[in-house]
Amino acid sequence: MSQEQTPDLSIQDLTSLKLIIEIASQRGTFKPNEMAQVGQTYNKLDAFLTEIARQQEAQASANTSTEAAEETPQGE
Repeated sequence: MSQEQTPDLSIQDLTSLKLIIEIASQRGTFKPNEMAQVGQTYNKLDAFLTEIARQQEAQASANTSTEAAEETPQGE
């Protein structure tokens, strides 16, 4: 028996997909009747990646604040 492999899709993959859409649209790959759907998908992807980046920045900031607090000597 073989185990089913779960799909592996990373944030980097989604960022690459966004870039692919940008390049394809610049090269005129999409037909006019496809542009609305491509644009909607691109906007959703862009909003998702922007939110992920915001969350990662907030997490990094929180981690930096926690580390700084732990390094501050208490009662000296």
